[in-house]
Order: sequence, then C-alpha cells, then structure tokens
Amino acid sequence: MGATIRILGLDPGLGRMGWGVIDMEGTRLSHVAHGVLTSSAKLELASRLMALHGLLAAIIAEHRPMAISVEQAFVAKDPSAALKLGHARAIALLAAAQAGLDVAEYAPNHIKKCVVGVGHAGKEQVMVMVKRLLPTARVEAADAADALAAAIAHAHLAGTRAKIMAALA
Repeated sequence: MGATIRILGLDPGLGRMGWGVIDMEGTRLSHVAHGVLTSSAKLELASRLMALHGLLAAIIAEHRPMAISVEQAFVAKDPSAALKLGHARAIALLAAAQAGLDVAEYAPNHIKKCVVGVGHAGKEQVMVMVKRLLPTARVEAADAADALAAAIAHAHLAGTRAKIMAALA
C-alpha cells in the first residue's frame, strides 16, 4: 500500500462548524475523529470568530492533517446568514494557512455527488452514506457528517488526480 494521507473536512458555520478527520491509504478510507465546534450567539462576532479559530487550531494541532477540504458557501437568500457563513469560512481558511496546509474547496453539490451519487441529496442521505463508507464513525450530528463527506470527496478527487498523474508519467 502507499503512504497514509490524513484529511480534515470542514463544514463551516458561525454557530456550528462540523469537522471530520479521515485517513486515506491507497483507496481505503478510515475514520479518525469528528465533532462540532460551537460559538455562543451571546458573544460579539469578533469573540465568536476568535473562539472558533482557537478550537480549530487545536483540532489541526492534535490530528495533524496533510490537507483540508472546506465546503464552499452556497448562495443564501438571507444576506446576513451568507455573511456569517463567510466569516466562518474565513476562519477555516486562515487556520489552514497558518498551519501551512493545502486547502481544497468544494461546492456542496459536488460533495454530495461524490458521497451519495446525487448532487441534491438531503442531509439524511449524506449521513447514511458517511456511516456506510466509514462504519466506525458513529456520527450523529449532521454538521460532522457533512464535514466527513467533504473529507471523503477530497480523498476521491485526490485518488483520481494521482491516477491521472501516474498515467501521464
């Protein structure tokens, strides 16, 4: 088998940021850890962002991923919600950059297509497929399942990219 590649997937959100870590060895994926980072709506924005950054930096330091896969923002009808999501995404990108990690960003529909096979799959379908692909995960929070799905999507793309590069070599 080849080297093990550790991937951190993130489902950004200001109130709840899902995270999930997987290892990829060849075509085999295995669950490492997952969870949800939270920030209190009672705090001012700057304090919430600082709290998320500190928590995410600790996850990165503990699990030492080689790459981070972040779900891109979708166009929301509520501009305020879209702005809050943008702030949370910025924290994810900043933490990754500070750790010197490669960052991949994927549209939600791309992640769902990679994991479920349907780009407009519901959260329940994503959860079922994540549990099937990573049976030891025991994931219950939709945010964490979405983050693991982002990591899985990156693993699939990284595997495809490696096969293309090998064929061209």
